[in-house]
Amino acid sequence: MAGITDPPREEAKAAVAECRSAGIIPVMITGDHPVTARSIAERLGIIQSGDDEGMLTGTELGRMQPEELAKRVERIRVYARVAPEQKLRIVKALQERDQFVAITGDGVNDAPALKRADIGVAMGITGTEVSKEAASMILLDDNFATIVKAVREGRRIFDNIRRFVRYVLTCNSGEIWTIFLAPFVGLPIPLLPIQILWINLVTDGLPGLALAAEPAEPDIMKRPPRSPGESLFADGLGAHIIWVGILMGILSLGTQSWAIRAGLHWQTMVFTVLCLSQLGHALAIRSERRSLFTMGIRSNMPLIYSVLLTIVLQLTTIYLPFFNRTFHTAPLTMSELTLTFGLSLVVFLAVEVEKLIRRRLLL
Repeated sequence: MAGITDPPREEAKAAVAECRSAGIIPVMITGDHPVTARSIAERLGIIQSGDDEGMLTGTELGRMQPEELAKRVERIRVYARVAPEQKLRIVKALQERDQFVAITGDGVNDAPALKRADIGVAMGITGTEVSKEAASMILLDDNFATIVKAVREGRRIFDNIRRFVRYVLTCNSGEIWTIFLAPFVGLPIPLLPIQILWINLVTDGLPGLALAAEPAEPDIMKRPPRSPGESLFADGLGAHIIWVGILMGILSLGTQSWAIRAGLHWQTMVFTVLCLSQLGHALAIRSERRSLFTMGIRSNMPLIYSVLLTIVLQLTTIYLPFFNRTFHTAPLTMSELTLTFGLSLVVFLAVEVEKLIRRRLLL
């Protein structure tokens, strides 16, 4: 008597569990015998023991009318003895139920399903050239766990894109409000073109690029999938850009008004407050819900280095004579500099309060 076993990979079960926590429903489609398919699916956690409703054979699928399949397709987790061409029917049925479908395949007959799926994933080792041409993505290691890693990395990249957009548009909004509102409240134009250019190139540029290095948040694979048609500005991003930009403008104009009456170096102070406020904003938006102090300041060192470098560069425009002439700034006294740093913390604290409110509302 000889026994042969082809067990699933060790990392596959963990990958399936991570899929489920991320709101992704793993479905097994195989040409193997139903007993083999059920055994593997139960070991991986795709289907529960005794769940007959969640399993379908290719023969049963062939006898099903489209209406009946449409009713059951979202509950089925395992398809056994399925012909490759039946994959296309399963994909279509899921898409008709507004599901976003990713499917794997390696054969020539899998090409139609790979092409029709929202994301077709071909096998790089065992896959045919036809399947690779039809797919959106090719797995170089033919490992299901790699797909889950790709989902995790994709979510991290999307989060970082949102952070960059949030940062750049909010900072630009703050500059626009500062310049636009000044004449309406009886104040002179607070910033010169060279100063605006400096803010856009240095203050916006370095921290904005460093936000792309932000690591994935711990709960990134515990969130439900977002809708493919969801706007980039959804989930409060648009409102955040508006209110924080207005706050930066009010803070800058308030500094200008008070400094003019006090006979201080008002233009340099406004220039510095707006610059440092944006740096505080960059630190605060590393997460949409978690506090910076919970995340740990050192968890994104490129951002910390970029913030420190930007502060040093800003100080050179204030205290080096050459830059004084170039940027039309004046050296600030210690009390003026301390005041600008203190005022700049307002934006950071306000965004932290916003995140605290979001955390409380989610409880």
